[in-house]
Amino acid sequence: MKNILVPIGTSKNSLSHLQYAIDFAKSFSAKLFVVQIYDFYSPKAGTMINVDAILAKESKENLDNLVAQADTKGVNIIVKSLKGELIDTLELVSKAADIDLILIEPRTNSIKEEVFLGKTSGKIIKRSQIPALIVPEASVFKPAKNILMAVKSAITRKEGVLEPLKQVKAHFDATVELLLVKTHYYNEGDFELNDELKSLVSNTIYTENSTTFQGVLEHYREHNPDMLCVVRRKRGFFSKIWEKNEIMKQDFSSNIPVLVLSGLK
Repeated sequence: MKNILVPIGTSKNSLSHLQYAIDFAKSFSAKLFVVQIYDFYSPKAGTMINVDAILAKESKENLDNLVAQADTKGVNIIVKSLKGELIDTLELVSKAADIDLILIEPRTNSIKEEVFLGKTSGKIIKRSQIPALIVPEASVFKPAKNILMAVKSAITRKEGVLEPLKQVKAHFDATVELLLVKTHYYNEGDFELNDELKSLVSNTIYTENSTTFQGVLEHYREHNPDMLCVVRRKRGFFSKIWEKNEIMKQDFSSNIPVLVLSGLK
């Protein structure tokens, strides 16, 4: 894992999240790209003020100030303030910088305590195909030693889709338990593991639930993982609990990092 991307919002958790990202990057000897994205501004006719220039300056100053407060630990940090639409800009940055993983905080600007995943973070998870790690608020970095991966279909067709999981497992010498959830959408062959996935998994658990999410809730405490791994797909882990790009704590909340892979198929 060589290049890690960290979008920064305006939440009170920003410094803590940045420090986690720095510690995570330090562990992998990775380069860290710290970015803040501001949207296009259309001034009224006759307005002379260059609002974009002001927003760019304020955004860059905010990032520089935040980085100055963190313990950078010698990590190579690239700071960028960028103008554009959130998802498109993140995708462009990820492609240009060859990003391996994006670290996001659950709420980048939401102050509603009942929200687990806010609108901005939710939009990134829902619409982007960049592998992501959702880091709980105020988390202190520690190596993942026990990873629970939950899917309803183990069929893997996309090349490289398991790479983030492989790198985390190898780097931290972690064990991976695979939870296969049989839902109403089960098809013959869904639980057949290819050689790549077999090589990652030390134990396989089978369960039958209405959704992958319900399967995780049933087995989460029993296996006590320190990282959860799920898959992004149309009827995936988060699909049943989206509400305007938000996920409420009453529906789901995690005190451990959640690794979100792009769709296996």
